[in-house]
Amino acid sequence: MPDAKRRVLVLCTGNSCRSQMAEGWIRERLGDRWEVRSAGTHPAERVHPLAVRAMAEVGVDISGGRPESVERYLGEPWDLVITVCDAANETCPAFPRPVPKRHVSFPDPAAAEGTEKERMAVFRRVRDEIRDRLLAEIERPR
Repeated sequence: MPDAKRRVLVLCTGNSCRSQMAEGWIRERLGDRWEVRSAGTHPAERVHPLAVRAMAEVGVDISGGRPESVERYLGEPWDLVITVCDAANETCPAFPRPVPKRHVSFPDPAAAEGTEKERMAVFRRVRDEIRDRLLAEIERPR
């Protein structure tokens, strides 16, 4: 019988860009070993369309994602909680059960200014950083 999947929760402030992209990458690349959810300390109304587009460019569909509050997940058992923005790291709520927490910060692509082409370049860079740094952090031995 195969081992049960480990569970990881990715937290950000709005749960509209970084944490959604991270959830997509984890599901795509590590989904055979990890069950993943993402949430925000102050969820946005929707997933940022440029995040959806950036992930679609690499074949990862996050178009069905919906920003959710971390409060929804506090009572669930997690093997790991990862914060991907400094604000969420500072305001991360206390979980009733002990859970290892890690912080891997990424710049907020939603804050990018300029033309759509310039903003997409920022979303692509953050998308690739999340793939490279976050996936390695999750797989790092405890």
